[in-house]
Amino acid sequence: MLVYKAFFKIIKKNMAQIAIYFVIFLFLAVFLASIYTDPANMDFMESKIDMVFISHDKDSKLVDGLKEFIGERANFIPIANDEQKLRDALFFREVEYIVRVPKGFTQAFMEGEEIRLEKTVVPGSASSVYMDSLINKYLNTARLYVDNIEGLSQQQLADYISEDLSHQAEVLMLNPDPDKRLNEKRTYYFNYLAYSLFAILVLGISAALKVFNQPDLANRNLCSPLRLRDMDFQLILGNICFAILTCLIMILPSFVMYRGHMFTLKGLLFILNTFVFSLAVLGISFLTGNIVKSRNAISAVANVLSLGTCFISGVFVPRDFLGDTLLKFASLTPTYWYVKSNHIIGSMERLKEEDVRAILTSFIVMLVFAVTAFAVSMVLKKQKYMRQVRGF
Repeated sequence: MLVYKAFFKIIKKNMAQIAIYFVIFLFLAVFLASIYTDPANMDFMESKIDMVFISHDKDSKLVDGLKEFIGERANFIPIANDEQKLRDALFFREVEYIVRVPKGFTQAFMEGEEIRLEKTVVPGSASSVYMDSLINKYLNTARLYVDNIEGLSQQQLADYISEDLSHQAEVLMLNPDPDKRLNEKRTYYFNYLAYSLFAILVLGISAALKVFNQPDLANRNLCSPLRLRDMDFQLILGNICFAILTCLIMILPSFVMYRGHMFTLKGLLFILNTFVFSLAVLGISFLTGNIVKSRNAISAVANVLSLGTCFISGVFVPRDFLGDTLLKFASLTPTYWYVKSNHIIGSMERLKEEDVRAILTSFIVMLVFAVTAFAVSMVLKKQKYMRQVRGF
């Protein structure tokens, strides 16, 4: 296994450049994990509004009931009934809502007359809309009783309103997929993995093949007792082992960040999708290594292939923002099918027949990329071998 060992010695010498892409990916993965918030801890809590309640209508059970109802959802701030002080408090956001009950409000309301409360609010604030809805809710309920029951006293009216508004509907938040947000994070993780995996495989494999394809070394290998078929076998075996090792190393952080969620069916499909994608990238990297001769060109090709395919396939830019023409062009790359499969896996609530067909289609297309690239590479290597033999 001399060729196999030599392959990994070359990889080891290029480890510094390869590690840069792994660090970039790891940074993105940790950043995504750090901004994730567990949906189970996102409890709703009703906030209270700071406001001023001023009543010029004394000894009114209706107004007292309104103030009590509002007080359950607001904080009454004690500020003197001075126009300048009230405006200053509103300006400096010490309060957000000021309501004034005019004199004679209760009598006019009980007689069915149109009369309005006076209010001063922060323009365009959500708190003012919320408080308006609370006051309207109370007064509209009171209006229903006043218009339909004759001889109703203020105390009776206040009791009826208090009884009606004390009932609250129970709201139950149903989430068909409690791990929906986490699935999105896992999808982003494996999507970003495509960029670094593509760049690492192209850089590592192309750098190793460049050494083996040097004319002097290739001619010496032709004179060695090792058959060309055995040399190619060891070289391909080294490429496959390097791709699998790289894939495993890049998947490993997901088990640390998402733990038990990676041992589910979705986690298994994400991993399987990544392995199939790595085979497609391996074929492209093997083809690139047999075509590109310059070391500088290898870095350029690695960046173009990894960045270019990721940008047009939905890794860095969401697929919804990409045009149909661009997506059709992107479908000529394995990254497109890898990202498409990731989104299907991350969004499915349960494994459906159509999802299985779509995922298998993506797998088959990526494997076709791998086989085609390897076949073209072997044809090019055979032609190159024949030229070298004729040269002797």
